[in-house]
Amino acid sequence: MPSDFFLVLLGYFSLVLHAHLPFVRHPEHPEFLEEDWLYEAITEVYLPLIFVFQNLHEMGASPRLAMNVSPPLCEMLSDPLLQDRYTRHLENLVALSEKEIERTRRDAPEFQAVARMYQENLSAAHNLWTTRYERNLVRAFRELQEEGVVEIITCCATHGFMPLISTQEARRAQIDVAVQNYRKHFGRSPRGIWLAECAYEPGVEALLKDAGIEYFISDTHGILYGDPRPRYGVYAPVRCPNGVAVFARDLETSQQVWSSIVGYPGHPDYREFYRDLGWDAPLDYLLPHLHAGGERRHLGLKYHRITGRDVSQQDKQPYDPQAARKRAAEHAGHFINERIKQAEHLIETFDGRPPVVCSPYDAELYGHWWFEGPQFIDFLFRKLHWDTDAIEAVSPGDVLDSGMSIQTQQPAASSWGEEGYYKVWLNELNAWMYPHQHAAEARMTALANRYTSAEGILRRALNQAARELLLAQSSDWAFQIYQGTTVEYATKRFRSHIRRFDAIATEIEEGAIDEERLAEIERRDNIFAEIDYRVYRS
Repeated sequence: MPSDFFLVLLGYFSLVLHAHLPFVRHPEHPEFLEEDWLYEAITEVYLPLIFVFQNLHEMGASPRLAMNVSPPLCEMLSDPLLQDRYTRHLENLVALSEKEIERTRRDAPEFQAVARMYQENLSAAHNLWTTRYERNLVRAFRELQEEGVVEIITCCATHGFMPLISTQEARRAQIDVAVQNYRKHFGRSPRGIWLAECAYEPGVEALLKDAGIEYFISDTHGILYGDPRPRYGVYAPVRCPNGVAVFARDLETSQQVWSSIVGYPGHPDYREFYRDLGWDAPLDYLLPHLHAGGERRHLGLKYHRITGRDVSQQDKQPYDPQAARKRAAEHAGHFINERIKQAEHLIETFDGRPPVVCSPYDAELYGHWWFEGPQFIDFLFRKLHWDTDAIEAVSPGDVLDSGMSIQTQQPAASSWGEEGYYKVWLNELNAWMYPHQHAAEARMTALANRYTSAEGILRRALNQAARELLLAQSSDWAFQIYQGTTVEYATKRFRSHIRRFDAIATEIEEGAIDEERLAEIERRDNIFAEIDYRVYRS
């Protein structure tokens, strides 16, 4: 890093992507609908982003950003069962896309260009998956980090919502298990962490410091409402009194992408998310490509564009891939121009100190919800590299390495959920969960304190109890219940993990472990093979 790092440009832009899915793995069923969450994300988000990052790097326009690949996602991407199932899923879509070339040529020529796009995209994805990356996307992310393209950070072990975890031991386990899992997958320790839901309350930084974490990502008001007031707003990191740095979300860049009113993804030229071939085509035509039960589902082949905010689904117009790609390039240019204007204003406000604009997003926005998102990122980094010298792309680690002066501050409690605090994860719909979770947290520590050096089947049982507690703590279940999306599944998952934890804990306490039952649970919930239950000791 040059010594004049913060004296050359107008400002710095730090893109941070959060790639996370809850641990969904059901070997007890040959097919499982919720596993499609992973398969869709691989096809629409992770493979396209990896391809964009690697291609930019090879052409000399290497991007620089941070990306959290959460521990549950790393575990799923590395699981042979899920790799096999995804391969079949992708081969099924390739076969369907090839059929669609003929169907649209014959019956719907207005969709022929879209059908060809899908056939080309899915064939390319299959080649990347099976040949270039040999079904190992964690290795692909690791190589990108080792090549200096992406700074990979971690997340809480199972996306546990830290302020709603009741004991210090259980909070520490979410951090320490995540760090250990990161080392397993990436061969080094993580510098940064995306706290689940960006949820922070004072005291969490002590656990991060103990685990060797240098920084975390916060929502805007975590810094704005901190003590003392931040000299540079959210346009510079702060350090907690113990030295852990905090980077807060910039609202202006968030609004340009996320807003349903002014955000880029809502443009009429972009692909419509909710209109899908899985619901449009005749059922008998689709049957070979559906699950064995024959129920309709989203297949990812979508032929219409947004057209307009008030246009009904049946009136959506055909999607034009070239027009959408052109629009993505225009939006990338507009985004950079807005960053230059923003930096010009802020550098004057800050008496010549260039701002650091931190822009955290869910990675699944780019490709899944916003189909053209990976194209936008591609154009964004191309233009940053070749079209402007005013804005530099950096990772949070680059900022810390620069030696810039950083204000010390005690950040405020915050999250990036609705209204900025904890109501999404603690409300009248999901509050029933926490007495069960908190009882399990206390019980796990009691077990770890009682059995200080367990071996054999007892150690296996204690490790599995730790896994079940971690899986129950996932913030995804409370979020899904509050959102009303997959309430039945989320409720069942939480209850299943709590019941398995309680059953294992009781067998441990009574000295009567059912080895056959334990082996079945280990086979099903096989996350974190490296776990050591003693992480819960007080």
